[in-house]
Amino acid sequence: MTEAILLVGGRGTRLRPLTVRTPKPMVPAAGVPFLTHQLARARAAGVEHIVLATSYLAEVFEPYFGDGSALGLRLEYVTEEEPLGTGGAIRNVASRLRSGPGDPVLVFNGDILTGLDIRALVRTHRSTGADVSLHLTKVTDPRAYGLVPTDGTGRVTAFLEKPQTPEEIVTDQINAGAYVFRRSVIDAIPAGRPVSVERETFPELLAAGAHLQGMVDSTYWLDLGTPAAFVRGSADLVLGRAPSPAVPGRCGDRLVLPTASVATDAKLTGGTVVGEGAFVGKGARISGSTLLSGAVVEPGAVITDSLIGARSRIGERSVLTGAVVGDGAVVGADNELRDGVRVWCDARIPAGAVRFSSDQ
Repeated sequence: MTEAILLVGGRGTRLRPLTVRTPKPMVPAAGVPFLTHQLARARAAGVEHIVLATSYLAEVFEPYFGDGSALGLRLEYVTEEEPLGTGGAIRNVASRLRSGPGDPVLVFNGDILTGLDIRALVRTHRSTGADVSLHLTKVTDPRAYGLVPTDGTGRVTAFLEKPQTPEEIVTDQINAGAYVFRRSVIDAIPAGRPVSVERETFPELLAAGAHLQGMVDSTYWLDLGTPAAFVRGSADLVLGRAPSPAVPGRCGDRLVLPTASVATDAKLTGGTVVGEGAFVGKGARISGSTLLSGAVVEPGAVITDSLIGARSRIGERSVLTGAVVGDGAVVGADNELRDGVRVWCDARIPAGAVRFSSDQ
């Protein structure tokens, strides 16, 4: 079919403390590193050769995925010494591509969970003769995204970055983070300096009269940039709402990895994942949450829409809602952590130290 570039160099600062020790694409979602789902979906669409553009904690990717043969892929890795932005990262790996000047090259952002029909995007690119084709999706509130209006044929007419006033919101179509580039367009991106495709490459191509084609695909789409979104994305993979051939088990209310231990009367619902070697004690109730490897949830704890880091511990009767607990942290018994709280890696919260409601 074609080859692809995966942009996996970001620092994932919005996901901290999950990304303090782990690059964002390697944080587990539905039991495996999120990147595994992207690679598996690309392979299912016929892609065979993928170049990973790495930067932050670049050393962890190749030991895990190797040459990609276990996934039926040929993987290569290129590391940026200094952050180069989306366009700079694409240009930085161009020497590893095998495509000819007119051939299509897929490009994916490493933090998007999507049901995009990859083959359809490539067909659109070929049939329209576009220089770049973009996956577009429709959102209810587009203010946090770059708007991409198109004409009646789907041809892109403008790029509007994060509008704030009603007058600026001229479409509900946004850039969904997947592209097909003509190889010659990649080679024309300036080398050796930071470049943003969203703010520099695409607007300049449009101004020069290049053909940028949009394809609206309104299947499942989620930007996993925040902890709440990441937890939701993992749950949606387990529940079968988001498609992936890489989920290590049947879709359903829960995914318990083989070496995990769950008490018989514990209740796991809402796409909860219990990672390798994790433990869930008697009477615990966990909904829509992810427990990473080696995490411990003690008896009677109640955890909702939260992510519990590797080797961390949640004490008896503690209640967590919308929380993120970093690797190795300990939340003592009878704590109550709510809505957006982030417990840093290796932190210690004494028993009964934090509450949002009275102690009665």
